[in-house]
Parts: sequence; structure tokens; C-alpha cells
Amino acid sequence: MAGGRLVEAAGAIVLRRPPGKQVQVLLIHRPSYNDWSLPKGKLDPDEYLPAAAVRETVEETAAVIRLVHPVDRIEYPIPTGTKRVAYWLGVMTAEKRFKPNSEVDRRTWLTVPSALRRMTYADERDLLQQAVTLPQTTPLLIVRHGKAMDRKHWSGKDQLRQLSSRGRKQSKQLIPLLDAYGVRDLDSSSSLRCTSTLTPYAKAQRLDVQGWATLSEEKAKESPEGVRKLMKRLIGETAASGVPRAICGHRPVLPLMLEVLGVPNRPMLTATVLVAHLSPEGETVSVEWHKPRV
Repeated sequence: MAGGRLVEAAGAIVLRRPPGKQVQVLLIHRPSYNDWSLPKGKLDPDEYLPAAAVRETVEETAAVIRLVHPVDRIEYPIPTGTKRVAYWLGVMTAEKRFKPNSEVDRRTWLTVPSALRRMTYADERDLLQQAVTLPQTTPLLIVRHGKAMDRKHWSGKDQLRQLSSRGRKQSKQLIPLLDAYGVRDLDSSSSLRCTSTLTPYAKAQRLDVQGWATLSEEKAKESPEGVRKLMKRLIGETAASGVPRAICGHRPVLPLMLEVLGVPNRPMLTATVLVAHLSPEGETVSVEWHKPRV
């Protein structure tokens, strides 16, 4: 961009409600700026934005979180150009020991009114006010499988076609992204290139991948209505349970999957992820799109 470069970063508005008390938000103090702000930081190479939000939060506050809903992005000038920060509403799932350092020397939980008075930056105060009004939702992730070997280079059954070296790297990069949303249920086309895309995360979390022939390219072509019925079932189960889920599919089948979610079709590169945030009734409240960086 003219006049400098764009630096991408991610952060979180972490809320908790102690028993019998008001909602509280987690703030940090940075001695080099002498400010009180929300945890955030720059992306690592090949990192998805939501994964960065979770990583930076635990690094700066020792709070392990999962993301429950996107909030706005903000931009501001820095000496080398512009920094753009994407924020999510997060909830704490575990807590490590906080160790003050030269970057963050203090952290504190404050009620929302107290936090608004303490926070240094107006745009971050706007984010907090937005976050506390967000509806209750459950993330459902639609994943296009990682890059597979070319059909012309594969002599076996297409259902057994494997991921390429790039696809295997993409599948590993998905681990922190799926973990950022606390995914616990994994569903996929039964074709190997799809199940293999979710396998690294499944192994890391000691989960199983449920393969569905209904979502394969071959079966979906024969019975698109079967795809719709299965998607309606999985969406309903996710919304009712409140347990985040990921479903891996193929390029030709994805339009049917998105249709049931009420999301307009758009091209998805390999390892691209759509995050649909579902209401308790199974309606799509908001969506996010995340492209791979590898």
C-alpha cells in the first residue's frame, strides 16, 4: 500500500462472569507505552488470524481461550505503515501462571464500566461495547480439504487420492485454527484427501473423524438431496449441543453445504475455512472466511 506496508495482527476481548458478580474483561498494561489495552499481536509466518488471537492472548495474559464470535477490525498508523487488528470475543478455558515481563507487566480483570474508564484507546472501548452485546452462538467450520495429488498423477481409486506435500503442510496449519474455536466434533467426506485434512487435529486432540460417503464427490453427484439432509442434521446437532464442529468437503460439494447454511457460494482455495456462527435455533448469525497462508 502507498506510504508503507500493512501489518496484520489479531487480538481478543476475553470475558468472564464470576459467580454472583458482573461480567469482567481482561486488560493488559504495557510499560513501554504506559497504556491499558486488549491483548493482541502480530501474526507468525503461515498463521491464520484466529490462531494468532489465541496465541497472543495466552502469551500476554496466561489465559488460554477459545473464540466464540468475531468482533470488528481496527486500523491505526505505525512508523512503517498501518497496522490492522482483527478481534474476537473469547472465553477463558484454562489459566497458566502469569509472569510479568518487559512487554506486559500487569494484567487485570475489571467490570465493563471500570474497564471502559481504564482503557487508553477509544477504538478498543468501542470493541468492548460491541462484544458485550453479541448473541450466543456456536461455531461450525466448513473446511475445503488440503491440496491433493493431481488426478493425472494418481492411478488408483479417486476416493483414495492422497494429499500432496503442500496439502499435508496445510492440514498441520489447520491444527491451531480449529483449536482456536474449540472444535470437538469432526465430520468429513469419506474420501481420503478429506479425512486426512482433519487427521492431524484429530490426533492432537485425541478425537475421531466421522467419515460420510454422502459428502464424497461421487455420492453428492448422485444425491445432492442427501447432502442437504445430512448438513441439516449436523447443523441442528451443533446448534443444540453448543459443541463446535468442523466438516471437511470437496470443491464441487461445498456449494450444497453452504446453501444449507444460507451462505452465498464463493470459490474456496484448498484449506480455506468458513466459520459460520449458529444461533441456538441453527440459524447462521455471522460468517468468517480464512484463507491458508501456505
